[in-house]
Amino acid sequence: MSNIYIQEPPTSGKVLLKTSVGDIDIELWSKETPKACRNFIQLCMEGYYDGTIFHRIVKGFIAQGGDPTGTGTGGESIYGQPFKDEFHTRLRFIRRGLLAMANAGKDDNASQFFFTLGATPELQNKHTIFGKVTGETVFNMMKLDDALVDHDDRPQYPPKIIGAEVLHNPFSDIVPRVLPKQKEKKQSKKKEKQAGVKNFKLLSFGEEAEEDEEQVNVVNEKLSGKGKSTHDVLDDPNLSSVPAVETVKKDESDSDALSGDQQSSDSEDSDGIERQQQVESIKSKLKKMNSKSLDKKNESSDSEEEFSLAKEKREERKRKVDNIRKEIDDLKKSYKEDKKRAKLEQEPVKEKTSTKSKSKPEDNPLYVAHEEEMKKFKEKTNFPKKGASRESFTLGLLDKFRQKLHAAKEKNEAEGEKPPQDISSDEDDTSDKWMAHKLNFKSDTPILAKDANTKDDDWYEIHDPRSKISQQRREISKSLMKKKEKR
Repeated sequence: MSNIYIQEPPTSGKVLLKTSVGDIDIELWSKETPKACRNFIQLCMEGYYDGTIFHRIVKGFIAQGGDPTGTGTGGESIYGQPFKDEFHTRLRFIRRGLLAMANAGKDDNASQFFFTLGATPELQNKHTIFGKVTGETVFNMMKLDDALVDHDDRPQYPPKIIGAEVLHNPFSDIVPRVLPKQKEKKQSKKKEKQAGVKNFKLLSFGEEAEEDEEQVNVVNEKLSGKGKSTHDVLDDPNLSSVPAVETVKKDESDSDALSGDQQSSDSEDSDGIERQQQVESIKSKLKKMNSKSLDKKNESSDSEEEFSLAKEKREERKRKVDNIRKEIDDLKKSYKEDKKRAKLEQEPVKEKTSTKSKSKPEDNPLYVAHEEEMKKFKEKTNFPKKGASRESFTLGLLDKFRQKLHAAKEKNEAEGEKPPQDISSDEDDTSDKWMAHKLNFKSDTPILAKDANTKDDDWYEIHDPRSKISQQRREISKSLMKKKEKR
């Protein structure tokens, strides 16, 4: 594994993906693959991947995501069009935890990416590797491999990307097009409705409607802040705006008090209306908050239900696997028992055959010799396998061998030594004379003097006068002779 890290180039850039299976730390090779890294970092900053799913998971191969539509056909790059592949000789699909761009062909990279769940050499020079998963978050990434998948490699309960955080941005010139917070603000703001302009020319009775509109505006201006009735608005002779009962005038002080009471009542009415409006606005806000909290609770409950369903399915699978293993073990045991029974049934048949062979005539010498050999072999095989009895058995065999050697030696000494006879290679020496044989070596004692009468090849010294050793010896002898002459 250390060899892999030595071969891979150093990284520059780090992103944290927050997923439903846990956090995943990603380091990027921004120098080797600048386009892919710039695209990935900017999309993370813009919140493009927030809420997306891993729509394709192939067991032991890859886990693919980054498509906002969740179908595997969507997604756009920051460049507005697909960008080219970026291959590097030191980046290879030889292990798990690599991050690469997903594409539908050559130079067709957009926003989709995938994690490798193992070695995938068949993807080499087809997809751009631009990052790797680091630290213990590799185990969170490997949880993607445990998802339940249908026959189309689509997860039944797909893992989600909750959010992305750029921890180290190697590109200082990146400016996100739309921040995720601005998106939320735009979605939360209500669209103000523009007041429509009435076009009276389109109506057949447009002039009358326009006159009525003018009258209504005039009355609204006059009676603003006052109660309105048909007596005040309509010019009907049967309806009058004069009160039916005239009020009696009182003293000035009473009138002043009444005017003060009317003013206070008017102010109280206006205050009450404002309070009602505030209460209504607060109620509407609370209703919105409650609806949002209910939506969040429903989402959390749905995710918990999905997680619990996945757990139940895993437990069911484990139970099935355990049951299958138990059945296999039972079959093995039954098979062994059947074998033992068959052996036991075969043993009495063998005994019967042996009794039949004993009943054969013993006049045949070959048969007798064969039986004796068989007995010897059986005796040899009947020895203990382990423990102290095995040791005592081996020691007994050694003692027997020693006794044989001593007996052969004594016998040879009693008969006297005889010259060895030549035995042809075809004939086998079946006698025990080899046990009394002595091994004699040449003496290694140095020879102090040579006999001049017996001149062998060793008597003469053979040397090459042209060799370097002999030349050195001659030079040394010459120097010694010169020194002696000087003395």
